[in-house]
Amino acid sequence: MLTQRSRYGLRAMLLLAGEPASAPPVPMSRIAKEAVVPRKFLEIILTELKNANLVVSTRGKQGGFQLARPADMISFGDIIRVIEGPLALVPCVSRTAYKRCKDCKDEETCEIRRAMMIVRDDTARILDGTSLAAAVAGEFTV
Repeated sequence: MLTQRSRYGLRAMLLLAGEPASAPPVPMSRIAKEAVVPRKFLEIILTELKNANLVVSTRGKQGGFQLARPADMISFGDIIRVIEGPLALVPCVSRTAYKRCKDCKDEETCEIRRAMMIVRDDTARILDGTSLAAAVAGEFTV
């Protein structure tokens, strides 16, 4: 299930993606208000996104946040991985945080693992294939 943190992060990023490329940085107060994200959570989320090079910040009176690269180059998958970690529902199918399940008899024949690989692959395909630009334009493909 998508956590509230991920929803907040996606809403903030979609707001930034809707800004013209030449627009000045968007102040945190505006992001919080328009994306309906509590400022306390927004500060943490934007820091994580900044550390992952998905947003850049400018300090000062005219400061705020902008996307670090074009909106068509940032996917929902990029954002969710920064906020949540791996997309896999079980650690034995994670591509970035693999860990063998403690109670698994045999990974090669595990029906749960095989099913979760399909879920992981389809989830990654959809989330990585959905850019901020496409979402802002209402262009969703499956």
